[in-house]
Amino acid sequence: MFGAKQFVLPVWSRSLSARLLVLTVVFVMVAEVLIYAPSVANFRLNWLRDRIAAAQLAVVALESTPVEALNEARKQALLDRAGVMSIGLNRADRRLMLYVTPPGAVDLTIDIAGKPGLTSIGAAFATMARGGSVLVRVVGPSPDGDAAQVEVILDEAVLREKMYGYSRNILLLSIVISLITATCLYVALQTLLVRPIRRITQQVTEFAEDPENPVTGVSPTTRSDEIGIAQSVLVEMQNDVRNSLRQRRQLAALGSAVSKINHDLRGILSTAVLVSDRLAGLDDPRVKAMAPPLVQAIDRAINLCTQTLNFARDEGPQLHRSRFRLADLVDEVAAELSILGDAAANLPAPCLDNRVPADIIVEADRDQLYRVFANLARNAFEARARTVTVTHDRAGADATLVIDVADDGPGLASTARKGLFTPFSGSARQGGTGLGLVIARDVMRAHGGDIQLLRTGDAGTVFRLALPRRK
Repeated sequence: MFGAKQFVLPVWSRSLSARLLVLTVVFVMVAEVLIYAPSVANFRLNWLRDRIAAAQLAVVALESTPVEALNEARKQALLDRAGVMSIGLNRADRRLMLYVTPPGAVDLTIDIAGKPGLTSIGAAFATMARGGSVLVRVVGPSPDGDAAQVEVILDEAVLREKMYGYSRNILLLSIVISLITATCLYVALQTLLVRPIRRITQQVTEFAEDPENPVTGVSPTTRSDEIGIAQSVLVEMQNDVRNSLRQRRQLAALGSAVSKINHDLRGILSTAVLVSDRLAGLDDPRVKAMAPPLVQAIDRAINLCTQTLNFARDEGPQLHRSRFRLADLVDEVAAELSILGDAAANLPAPCLDNRVPADIIVEADRDQLYRVFANLARNAFEARARTVTVTHDRAGADATLVIDVADDGPGLASTARKGLFTPFSGSARQGGTGLGLVIARDVMRAHGGDIQLLRTGDAGTVFRLALPRRK
């Protein structure tokens, strides 16, 4: 209908749902990595603290064991239970060492008395990165809270293996958590976001294919979130589109009908003009009094037919610019409108007060601009105004000519103000078409200017015309 290509919803692998699922897994894994770094560092420190605590228990067992029972097997059993190669206890009054075979030179010393921080994270990754057997001396305060200091010597390979096992457990747990989280988030997004968007997309596609079908399109919703607001706006927009298409179809039908009757109607009206001219030449005073209103009515009928036909065809004004005095043009409009008085009813002809300076020269389409002033003046007189004043507003910009057209009528009704520049709805009188102001605006905009309602009320109505100056 709108000339757009056919929209097809993507397969699952390229859909929004799949992307959300993958992104959720990735984000959860990134979060787990950020959590893993401090947790593995904390695991390393806790494991070393456990070795210090086990060494303290071994020392207590050593002190309570008789001297004759301290054989090599007993010492090895205490060391194996603590998971270290040697144990040392330093007190103010004594120093105690427990080992079976001297461990050899120490490669690294670790003091666990400090608080963990970023350095502990780096040390943990350094431990996992090193390979082979590395002797480590671990020093820490006694768990009993006294002033003693416990130190142990151990092989870092044991710690490294424990950290690898912990990392594998964390990885498996992270995968399980990410899958569970992604699944829950996927289901929630599918229910709250993806499915409604897919449904709206499908409905919009169906509406684009056949916008005039009242069955298709986005359906109203009671949701109050962002999706509901978007759906409600789409419903209003599609209703406006349907109304516009309906009006467009009606205008097309109107244009077709007017085009068919325009030729015959003009012939009939031309005959009526000839008859009215002959009637005006008779000596009967009553005929002479009735002839001018008859001519005016026929002229208005011809003008109405022409305006309706041009608007239905959506034909913009074709401009033929020339330079002329604006005051002379307004005088011509005044001369034409002077015959609108009703002599039979003793009504004086309306007055068009031309206050435009004689030195103002404009470059525009004279006939089209004539229609603008004539339409404004006719509308004013038909609304029971007796005087229309055309003035030049000297406060306008140097590049813009500003003209005010004011009348002393009763002002525009509220219904007329709402659809002022809307075809067939902005008329201020019964039976009017509302095309006069629409045509006037089209002419002004074709010249690069515009027309606006400046004010209206009991004191009258003022329209402001803006026309670019041409040098």
